[in-house]
Amino acid sequence: MSSLTPLNQLINRFQQQTPIRASSLIITLYGDAIEPHGGTVWLGSLIQLLEPMGINERLIRTSIFRLSKENWLTAEKVGRRSYYSLTGTGRRRFDKAFKRVYSANLSAWDGSWCLAMLTQLPADKRKQVREELEWQGFGAIAPTVLASPRFDRGDVNATLLELGVQEDTILFETTTQDVLASRALRMQVRESWNLEELAAHYSEFIQLFRPLWQSLREQPTLDPQDCFLARILLIHEYRKLLLRDPQLPDELLPGDWEGRAARQLCRNLYRLIVAPAEQWLESAMETADGPLPDVGENFYKRFGGLT
Repeated sequence: MSSLTPLNQLINRFQQQTPIRASSLIITLYGDAIEPHGGTVWLGSLIQLLEPMGINERLIRTSIFRLSKENWLTAEKVGRRSYYSLTGTGRRRFDKAFKRVYSANLSAWDGSWCLAMLTQLPADKRKQVREELEWQGFGAIAPTVLASPRFDRGDVNATLLELGVQEDTILFETTTQDVLASRALRMQVRESWNLEELAAHYSEFIQLFRPLWQSLREQPTLDPQDCFLARILLIHEYRKLLLRDPQLPDELLPGDWEGRAARQLCRNLYRLIVAPAEQWLESAMETADGPLPDVGENFYKRFGGLT
């Protein structure tokens, strides 16, 4: 157990999940910590890293097997040891899931929208496409019409292509609007996106991690293992929030939007603990060639710049 009460409370909270989401935490570990160091690590290192989280060896092995079956991970045998890395498909999924986590402030919105009409899709396929586009921030403004004020046309087209519906989905892009957020538009946003529920989740995140931030700031020295555990839990919980967050422009959000404070807290806490956490990773993780490779320059661009 850690000497930090807020960290122990977060670990206990994770352990009390039924069932424990070990596979999801392993994806967080790969995305946040392993991928920047080359992407491959010995299974024994994973077991050592996650044991303080209350995840036993059997559950880790079961989760790794499941992630391999789902084409997230691939294994390489060297002697009697297995080394796991993200597959190409897993890396693409990771890029989609994580790129918003570490991004700097969002660019200004020009008032344009992307509209996706699903009228020509069969009902079963329409549901699948809707779920995928909602994951990318789209909201339903009509039963068969989705809209997004922030969109990456390349990501949208790639998603439609992967689902085999690019020829059957109609995409429009609107032009820049003079009035970015009229009263009618703000009312539509409240109907199309469940902002109240998302705000409640952001508020819970702040209540969970602010005590940890305050406790760590008061420490004369930071324990590397504590910092690693805090970092993985922080990104794990924040990533889950961003999967629900359409990242609407400020013009469409309430003035007291909790997401802003949550992002600031996440950025500040991550910057505080990242260096000691890296020390722990370098001592605990092992590749087939020995020590971990150094991280690249892109790693230090997270959250607008790490020091």
